[in-house]
Amino acid sequence: MKKRVVAVSCMFAVAAFATVSFADTKKGQKIDGKREFEEHCTACHKDGGNIVNPARTLSKKDREANGVKNVRDIVAKMRKPGPGMTAFDKKTISDKEAKAIAAYILKTFK
Repeated sequence: MKKRVVAVSCMFAVAAFATVSFADTKKGQKIDGKREFEEHCTACHKDGGNIVNPARTLSKKDREANGVKNVRDIVAKMRKPGPGMTAFDKKTISDKEAKAIAAYILKTFK
């Protein structure tokens, strides 16, 4: 009986630590903007292009011509895009993830 109580206690302890560890996997980790971009954006913006509207690529020239100049502008477009683009709410892409994607876009597509 004593061994059974010890075994069950150990199992509960392991489960508790595992739960905490899984819950914190994103917390404190740096978000990879490239990975997030590939997950959410590449279907339409492969290599910085735009399969829906070729005049609105992610190149600096096209972004700036369309009033998209910084991280805040990119995140705003992600939240409330124009016709043809999927809107990404905060449940789908958190603010931190959206900012990481925006930084990746600014750094990558010149």
